[in-house]
Amino acid sequence: MPEEVIGQVSDFFAHPVVAGIDLTAPLNVGDKIHIKGHTTDMELTVDSMQINNVDVKEAKAGDAIGVKVSERVRRGDTVYKVID
Repeated sequence: MPEEVIGQVSDFFAHPVVAGIDLTAPLNVGDKIHIKGHTTDMELTVDSMQINNVDVKEAKAGDAIGVKVSERVRRGDTVYKVID
């Protein structure tokens, strides 16, 4: 499936397992993303995301968001949006 770059991982929190992502394109809850890096390669559907610890349904380019992930990601990993 085609993918477009929508941001980069800026931080990782172990408890809860959350990736901090700086967006360069819009993202909505329900979108499928692919996080890829040197040792990272995971796809997930965005079930929830937060901006400044507040749940949001959509985020725009320039926003710094938090997304729950299933495993460790690393600062600098690229975030892609999977296009259906």
